[in-house]
Amino acid sequence: MGLGLAALLFAAGCSRSPAPPSPDFAQASSRWTALYGQKLDEAYLDPSIGEIEAQLKRVPADSVDSAASQSLLQRIQEGRTRMQAAQEEQRRAVQSARSVPTLDPSQTNIPRPPEPVAAEAADAGPGDAGVIAGPQMGTPASELVAGFRGCFTRSVPVTVEGRGMRDTWQLSDRAACQLEYPTHRDTSLVIEDGRVLALLPKSAMRTVRRYEDGGTVPESDAGR
Repeated sequence: MGLGLAALLFAAGCSRSPAPPSPDFAQASSRWTALYGQKLDEAYLDPSIGEIEAQLKRVPADSVDSAASQSLLQRIQEGRTRMQAAQEEQRRAVQSARSVPTLDPSQTNIPRPPEPVAAEAADAGPGDAGVIAGPQMGTPASELVAGFRGCFTRSVPVTVEGRGMRDTWQLSDRAACQLEYPTHRDTSLVIEDGRVLALLPKSAMRTVRRYEDGGTVPESDAGR
């Protein structure tokens, strides 16, 4: 009789159901979904992510949501580590790109863009109050193709010290573009990994012309 009762108690203990769904997991999961939908991978570095992690850590170990909460928590932690590493790499890349690069049009089939039309640039006038910022560091290069009213055109690649050849874009010489984006005049947009890596003044660049025999001459001396 005692043995039968013990067996029944053992069976009852084995069939115990897990704790009900966790409100903390439901809220954290919903907040994370909304945040990631809005900011994509930038969500991993959002200040509010700490509150979401705290909620996930409060999910009881015996809850039906325990495994899912641990999985989401791990995903967030790994994503944050990855994004922090990418952020640091971009910081180093920008520092490297600020070194004086050398323009070498002979290493590409892209024709040299025409010289800026000084008369049109001088007509800018006092219309800067409604100026749109234009592309900035981190802007996808794909937006330069058809965005910003078509005011940005592909320019010659540059050799960035320590990073190699990189594509560049520049503001069009059209008067309307010069008026709308005055802060981008005489500026080169250096592209890396499909995004604008840095905005560099053209005055900070050294331009050379390379001849077929291997000789080079500074661009300023080319016509002498």
